[in-house]
This record gives sequence, structure tokens and C-alpha cells, in this order.
Amino acid sequence: MSDTFQDDHRACGPAVRSAGPRWARHGLAITGTGHYYPRRLVHNDGAELTRQGSAASAAVLGRVAVRSRHVSDEQESVPFMASAAVTGALRHAGLRPADVDLLILSNWTTPPYMPEYAPQVADRIGAGACLAFDVSAACAGFVHGVQLAAGHFVAMPEIRTAVVVAAEQFSRRARPGSKGELVCGDAAGAVVLERSGRTGTGLLDSVLASDGSRSELVTVRMPEAWITSKPDLPEHAAAGLLRACEELLDRNGLTPGDIDWWVPHPGTDLVHERLRASLGVPHERFAFNFHDRANTASASIPTVLSEFVEAGLFRPGHLVLAPAIGSGWYHGALLFRL
Repeated sequence: MSDTFQDDHRACGPAVRSAGPRWARHGLAITGTGHYYPRRLVHNDGAELTRQGSAASAAVLGRVAVRSRHVSDEQESVPFMASAAVTGALRHAGLRPADVDLLILSNWTTPPYMPEYAPQVADRIGAGACLAFDVSAACAGFVHGVQLAAGHFVAMPEIRTAVVVAAEQFSRRARPGSKGELVCGDAAGAVVLERSGRTGTGLLDSVLASDGSRSELVTVRMPEAWITSKPDLPEHAAAGLLRACEELLDRNGLTPGDIDWWVPHPGTDLVHERLRASLGVPHERFAFNFHDRANTASASIPTVLSEFVEAGLFRPGHLVLAPAIGSGWYHGALLFRL
């Protein structure tokens, strides 16, 4: 572990401390998952070998490692993709759109000035009466959305069912012809949260913190709004993920060996490798779809949840820790038992 990584891990921003697990006693079950990928599937097919990247892109991306990625067309807007993912999640949960009391949508890649996306999604699926709003914490937006939903459950007893959906068009933030284009994909993923009355299962804990001193690590270059990253991004990203993981482990009296599945926001293979090495977790317990779906920003975690549940790899009782980092700078994580 480099000195830079150690220093960044110790000082990547204060988090609001909790005396114990925030949500374990509230019985907030994850009862449904859903996802949507655009119809167009682009295969990289060795394209990384023909693209000349800058020294900065080489430092950030390392070996590209993405085999394929989905790219949305003009019909597959953020509301379109989000609605498809939410519909699938509600179907999985055995619920109707009218059952939804709260809908939170995460997006940073194609944000509207107005109107916001979430009310459009609620209207599209037939849940127009629910409270619906957008959030953003860059790639940590799904963590932010789930934590906000949990807070609404606690503060508003009338909320029985919430949906958190992340829908991103990351392909539009990569400069055409760049190496970065090879690792950016589009997708939407959703989860349904319900009051279950059973404590110690479902959403157990969460953490989210910000540090504006690192806001320049990832920015967009105007007027095209193409993403650009500093060469030391992998160091800071791995440190932020590790800090979020360690806080939840410590607060809940757990060790890395107690976690059945780790579902990190991917970033790049470099970030995964650093995090795995720091935690001492075998590769087989890391669940991600980066190689076949690319980096789908805040949609990364919920799409993995949905795909792995659908495939029968995530089963009831499994303990999952899902960390994320986001430009701004954010680091956070969710701890839940399926």
C-alpha cells in the first residue's frame, strides 16, 4: 500500500458517526430488484489496442478490461430506462404501481434543468400520486438515494413502500474515440424497500460522507461535458471505498470474512484490485458486471443486485456490503441482509 493511499485513507473527509447500525431495528426489507440495459450492445473487440490514450487515461484506466457495453438510443431516455427498471422491480416484489409511496431517482450523467425525472417516471408507471424526486451524488447517487429513502421511512410512518432507481447515460460523458469511451455504459437499476416488521434483516446500515477538497479529481470539460479524471484517481477512489467499508464493518462488529458478497461501484479494474488487496477478500466474493456492462455510474450497484438475484447467486440471508465513490467528492456504502 502506497504512502499516498494510506494518507488519503486517513483523511478522505469526516463522516457523521452513528452509535450503531442506523436502520437494523426498522425492518426495511429489500423485496424487489429490477434492471434495464439499452438494446444496442457494443463489443470492444480489442479496440483498446488501437486507441492511443493519454498518460492520465493510462493511469486511471490501466487495462481497460471491458468486453462490451450498452449504449442508449434517442428513445431510451432516462425516464424510459428508469421506468423499465422500476416496473421490473415492482413485478419482482409482487406489487402494483399504486402501492408506491416514495420514488427516488439518481442521475448525474444527463441531468435536466426541469422538469425532474422522478415525477415523470412515477407518472409513466402509474404511480403518479407518490412523492417523487431526483438526487445526485455522482456515482454514489444510489447509496444516497437508499439512505434518503430509509430516513423517510423513519420520519414518515405513512410511507410503506419506496422505490430507489438509478438511471444513467454514462456513454454520453465520454469523448468519442477516447479510451474512456470503452469503459462507459448506460443502464438503469432499481430496488423496492418495504416495511417488513422483521428487525435485523433488510437494510441494516449506511454511511455517506463528502469532501470538497477533492472535487477536482473528476470533472467534466465544457461545452461538451466530457468527463476528465486526474491520474491519481484510483488511489483516492480505493481509499474512499475502503473507508466506507471499514466504518460499516466497525460499527456493526463485523470482519471482511463475515460478508457474503461485496458489490462495489466499479470505477475500473485498478480500483477493484486495490480494494480487494486492502480488505483481503478473495476475488470470488466480489460481485460486479463491469467487464460485460462497463461502468454505469450510479446504476452499477442496483444492476448487479438485480442480475445476481435473478441468476440465483444472491439468496435470502446473504449479507451484502456495497460501497461507492462519486465525484464531488463522496464516499459511502450500504449494508443489508437479503
